[in-house]
Amino acid sequence: MAAARLPGTPRLLRALNDRAALELLLNRGPLTRAQLGELTGLSKVTASQLVERLEERGLVRRVGEQAGGRGPNAQLYAVTPGSAHVIGVDVGPDLVVAACADITGAVIGRVEQSTKDTDDPVGVVHNAVVQAASRAGTEMTSVRRVVLGTPGLVDPASGEIQFAYDLPRWHRGLLDDLRRDLSTPVMFGNDVNLAAVAEAHGGAAAGVDDYVLIWIGRGVGLATVIDGRLHQGHSGAAGEIGWLPVPGADIPRNVARRGVKGAFQSLAGGDAAKAIGKEHGFHGAEAADVVRAAVAAGAAGEPVLDELAGRLALGVAATCVVLDPPLVVLAGEVGQAGGPILADKVQREVAAITLVAPKVVVSEVAVEPVLHGALRMALDAARDEVFGSTVA
Repeated sequence: MAAARLPGTPRLLRALNDRAALELLLNRGPLTRAQLGELTGLSKVTASQLVERLEERGLVRRVGEQAGGRGPNAQLYAVTPGSAHVIGVDVGPDLVVAACADITGAVIGRVEQSTKDTDDPVGVVHNAVVQAASRAGTEMTSVRRVVLGTPGLVDPASGEIQFAYDLPRWHRGLLDDLRRDLSTPVMFGNDVNLAAVAEAHGGAAAGVDDYVLIWIGRGVGLATVIDGRLHQGHSGAAGEIGWLPVPGADIPRNVARRGVKGAFQSLAGGDAAKAIGKEHGFHGAEAADVVRAAVAAGAAGEPVLDELAGRLALGVAATCVVLDPPLVVLAGEVGQAGGPILADKVQREVAAITLVAPKVVVSEVAVEPVLHGALRMALDAARDEVFGSTVA
C-alpha cells in the first residue's frame, strides 16, 4: 500500500528552496543559476525554475553576465533592492532619527527631527517616517515594517509601551495610533535590546549565541541574549539593571515616581561617572567626555577608571552569576569612551569577586547602534514576510 502523500509538501519545499536562494543572493550574490544550484544542492532544472519563479515575482533581477568557457555567458542574478523597504527609528528625548533601508539592508534615506517643541508623538513619528521614505525615493506602500527604538519598557505580549523614560508623552495606545496613522505594521523595541541586535549582526557578538550587553550612558540598561534570542522577561522589564540593589547606594522604594533613580543607576550611571571624574580633577560636559579624558591621561586617570570599573563590576557580576554568559559587551557613550582599558578592568574585577569569568569587550557598533538594531529587526520581519510567500 502506497504511503499517504502529505498535502502541500512540494509547495513547502519550493518555499524553503526559494528562501535559501534569496538568503544566498543577499549574503553572497550576485550568482548565476548554476552557482545557486550548486550552493543549494538543487539540480540545474530545479534551480532554473526557482530563479524564473523569483524573477516573475520581482524578487530577483538580472544584474550582469559572468564570462565562462564555451557557449554564451551566464546571467548573474541579485535580489531586487526595491522589492520591499523598512524604516528604523531611534526615539530620544530631544531628537528622532529615522532611516529607510531597502530589502538588501542598504540605507537609502535618512532624516532627523527635533522633539523639543511638540507634544504630539504620532505627528513626530509620522513626519520622520514619511520623510525618510520620501528621501529614499519610495512610497509608504512599499514599507513593510517600521520599528521604533525607545527607552523604557515594551510589553512582550502586546508590543505596547508601558513606560518610556524621558518621553512622558509616550503612552499605552500609541502603538495602535501609529499603525492607524501610517497604515503600516509598526513595532516598538527597547533601545538597549535593539543595540544588542545590532551587536549580533555586525559587532562584537557576531556568531555568539549567549551574551549580555550593558549600556552605560545617561541611563544604565542590560540586554540578554540566550540561544540567539532576546530575553525580555514576563513584563518586558528584563534588563532594567539600573534598579538592581547594590552595595554603596541607597535603594529607593517609590520607584514608580518620575525622576527616581535605581541603586545601580545612581552608583554607575553617567552622573556617577562625572562625579568620580570630578573628584580626581577631570571635568566635561558629558560623562563620556570625562571618561575619555581619564583614558587619555594615562596613569593620572587610572583612579577614575578603577573606581568606575569597580562599580560597573557589581552589576556585571550580579548578572553573570545568574546567566553565566561567555561574553559581556560594554556599550553606550560611557562604555565606548572607556574603551578596551575600562573593559579589561571590569573583566578582571568580575573574575575577582565571582566564580565566573566572562570576556568583557567594547561594543563594535560605535555609530547609532539603536537605529541599526531597529533596521535589523525590521529587515528580519520583512524578509520573513516577503521571502516566505514566494510560492502561490
